[in-house]
Amino acid sequence: MRLVLRRTGFATLVLLSITICGYAAYKYGFRPLGEGMHPAMRKSFESHPWAIYLHVFGAIAALAIGPFQFLGRLRARLPGLHRMLGRIYFGVGVLVGGLAGLYVALHAFGGWPTRLGFALLALAWLYTGVRAYRAIRAGDPRSHRQWMIRNFALTFAAVTLRLLLPAALVSGLRFADAYPFIAWLCWVPNLVIVELFMKRSTTSSPEPTTTVVLT
Repeated sequence: MRLVLRRTGFATLVLLSITICGYAAYKYGFRPLGEGMHPAMRKSFESHPWAIYLHVFGAIAALAIGPFQFLGRLRARLPGLHRMLGRIYFGVGVLVGGLAGLYVALHAFGGWPTRLGFALLALAWLYTGVRAYRAIRAGDPRSHRQWMIRNFALTFAAVTLRLLLPAALVSGLRFADAYPFIAWLCWVPNLVIVELFMKRSTTSSPEPTTTVVLT
């Protein structure tokens, strides 16, 4: 039962990630920038188009690659592919997407609460990515996996953001009122959940990180 739940959870993770990747690729690759957005938000996007595109397509790369980096069989059978995908994930996804995201955050719609929320997300994304990279370079795969779990929880903010936005609108909240809260809710709970999960795994298993890796 535990294996079934893990596989179901992983399949859901992949489905949500790929769905949002496809949505973002279509919206930012084939539609006018800022289409359908709040007028003030569209104006901010149109003022910094290249930062938006770098952030979005960097995040797409990270979100598309991330789930598969936790596959134990992939790492065991194709370690070279795992390393190559990891370099793309970090170099294109986290580094480019995170730096562009930090710049975009400083000009985000919604005032300082929104800007601070997204700026801290970008900084945390960059920091956990650097820690994961340094850990594997130091030959510490256990620490590397833990930092990668945290990092992908932040990558997954791209999904939770797009789940929270329609939920807020359906509930009747004004976009301008809800957006500053969503700037925090899209990533802080993600981090809390993975920290609690890793803590629980540490107390229940001598090999804490294996419980979060599908083999």
